Amino acid sequence: MTAIATLRRAVAPLGLTLCAFASLHTPAHATGLATCESGPKSGWKSTDVLTKQLTDKGWQVRRIKEDGGCYEVYAIDDKGQRVEAYFHPVTLVSVPTKVR
Repeated sequence: MTAIATLRRAVAPLGLTLCAFASLHTPAHATGLATCESGPKSGWKSTDVLTKQLTDKGWQVRRIKEDGGCYEVYAIDDKGQRVEAYFHPVTLVSVPTKVR
């Protein structure tokens, strides 16, 4: 066995171990369109409150999920347009998004 083959055999497990370790300590990635410093979930308003707020404005809410510490809303707005919007979960204020 050559010295390079021996080195490869020794280094390969180390590389796999480092990759596994890094994945355990990497936070879940959001889409990056918006982020919210929202604190603990105990302080968040419920998605039902957000749904009511938006339906009162004439929106048809299709889905709400968490993304980047924000509520991500998929809906049809009052003009009939499909919308993907972000809201702060504590204040329920619209959060500006970054351009893709």
